[in-house]
Amino acid sequence: MNWKPLTDIAQLDILVEESRVKPIVIFKHSTRCSISDIAKSRLDRAKEPNGLDFYYLDLIQYRPISNEIAERFKVHHESPQIIILHEGECIYDQSHNGITMDDILAQVTLN
Repeated sequence: MNWKPLTDIAQLDILVEESRVKPIVIFKHSTRCSISDIAKSRLDRAKEPNGLDFYYLDLIQYRPISNEIAERFKVHHESPQIIILHEGECIYDQSHNGITMDDILAQVTLN
């Protein structure tokens, strides 16, 4: 998986604009949580889809960004968590064992 690091709140404005062209996936990962490790490992082993960007947020190190995501996109904070942005809005969020590449691809295809 070619993760792009999400390390600055200002990046969220850029991601919103990018999502107007194509869906953007954000994976919020807790480096202290075994369930988060399992979810990340499952995504790492999945075939990476063409044309879809995956951003990685270490929410322990960058908790203010995680808080901003929750507030800006009106999603309840969870960890691990997948958030898909499309046309500037959150169109999907999922957490814990519900995180699968198949579900991500299904949501992207629907929108």
